[in-house]
Amino acid sequence: MSNLLWNLLLALAWMAMQGEFSAANFLVGFALGFLVLFFARRAVGSPSYVRKVWQVVSLFLFFVWELIKANLRVAYDVLTPGYRMRPGLIAVPLDARTDMEITLLANLITLTPGTLSLDVSSDRRVLYIHSMYIDADLETERNKIKHGFERRVLEVLR
Repeated sequence: MSNLLWNLLLALAWMAMQGEFSAANFLVGFALGFLVLFFARRAVGSPSYVRKVWQVVSLFLFFVWELIKANLRVAYDVLTPGYRMRPGLIAVPLDARTDMEITLLANLITLTPGTLSLDVSSDRRVLYIHSMYIDADLETERNKIKHGFERRVLEVLR
């Protein structure tokens, strides 16, 4: 049985023992189940589950941080006089190959205010992105996406 399923079952068992079926209680049970699986990882036989959960949490926290920064930047630009936008198109070469990897990457970029995934090349090696703010040269902007979003997406899905 996969460790995720074990973790979910431990969380449900925790909720049943507590007699309270709520989201907060489920999260406590999930965290406790994760700790149990972490300490029993040699017996269970899958230390990669702990690493994979950390990678998912890391991607989520990175996305939330980028979302906050982008929202503040766009809000500042809207609320203050002047024109600070430097829009442009960026062609980002992809290391992502599967449909799931490309779709998740494109959606995370699109959900971040100020950026929009436009298209993927026909050979699926380049993602075209529109950005409202290109501060530095295009290579720096490409590296931000490749070493930020794409690296974390590939860690989670591979």
